[in-house]
Amino acid sequence: MRTTLTIDDDVAAILKRVCRSREASFKAIINEALRSGLKEMITPSQPDKNYQTRSVSLGRCLIGSLDDISEVLSLTEGEEFK
Repeated sequence: MRTTLTIDDDVAAILKRVCRSREASFKAIINEALRSGLKEMITPSQPDKNYQTRSVSLGRCLIGSLDDISEVLSLTEGEEFK
């Protein structure tokens, strides 16, 4: 099949470098890159491993009851919170 491609400058530079290093034709490198990239695109990705965080004891609550907002504010901000 014959077609026209517009290739970005950075990609063209990489392709030329690969052609020189492998001593292969531009056509062969393009076809190999397309096969490799398309194969990767249609292959389902592997699910990531579940990340687990260890639990840590933070100790007892330093405030008697979090329900009493005025007590919490007075302990954290001092008596000037009012």
